[in-house]
Amino acid sequence: MNFFITILEQGLIYGILALGVYITYKILDFPDLTVDGSFPLGAAVTAALITRGMDPYLTLPIAFLAGVLAGICTGLIHVKGKVRDLLSGIIMMTALWSINLYIAGTSNVPLFSQETIFKNDRIEGLIPKALSPYTTLILIFLLTIVCKVILDLYLKTKSGYLLRAVGDNAVLVTSLAKDQGNVKILGLAIANGLVSLAGCVFAQEERVFEISSGTGAIVIGLASVIIGTSLFRKVTLLKATSTVLIGSVIYKACVAIALRSFEPQAMKLITAVLFLIILLISMERKKKVKADA
Repeated sequence: MNFFITILEQGLIYGILALGVYITYKILDFPDLTVDGSFPLGAAVTAALITRGMDPYLTLPIAFLAGVLAGICTGLIHVKGKVRDLLSGIIMMTALWSINLYIAGTSNVPLFSQETIFKNDRIEGLIPKALSPYTTLILIFLLTIVCKVILDLYLKTKSGYLLRAVGDNAVLVTSLAKDQGNVKILGLAIANGLVSLAGCVFAQEERVFEISSGTGAIVIGLASVIIGTSLFRKVTLLKATSTVLIGSVIYKACVAIALRSFEPQAMKLITAVLFLIILLISMERKKKVKADA
């Protein structure tokens, strides 16, 4: 039972990250590698604040804002500096490695003796004893749903439609007298804010900040988006954001099951192979769709 609960917890946390990647990959068509730096950025900010006595719940919006700043920087490098999208993300990801170390003070910050959003007097008083083993899962689920609902509502606004238009038809945005560069910056800010928020929740769930926690985050996010949008493409009842969250849980389940049969050292290899398989399946489906058309 603990095995499945862990999969759900990890899957939903990375689901928040995947929502951010969905914005850059699917909506903006922007290969943003900032993700590998903004995920541990949220964790670093959280560790620094919690160890200094800040209320763990306040770290959630602060971590989100830290990610927003990282996304804005990537956007400015790309839009104002005229640097290619991929290189902009690489530059910011590289810079964030050092920034995260400066913020946290060290490459590893344990939080075992600190209060977190999952373990504190307030939450222990609110959650019934019968549900106490599932406190972490319940809170992660609620946070993920809140992020999904807010993103869905935002995408239905005028600003949200402009964001979609930039990825589909940038000329249309310009014809509406809107600066497509500013819309891109906004999209990158929201995306990295969500990724950083995921890093914040991850650090508190694992009760530790680790500088390398963001390594491969973009792969997990992309795999989750591709799995969700490919598997449930024809399921009209599910919104794209819902399929992304389900895709994240499926991906983490595949990795967890694979690791049961292999040694921990093989994790990166398993991740790479799974991602390759997912990409190949996705490409095959696209070819079939074009052939049918």
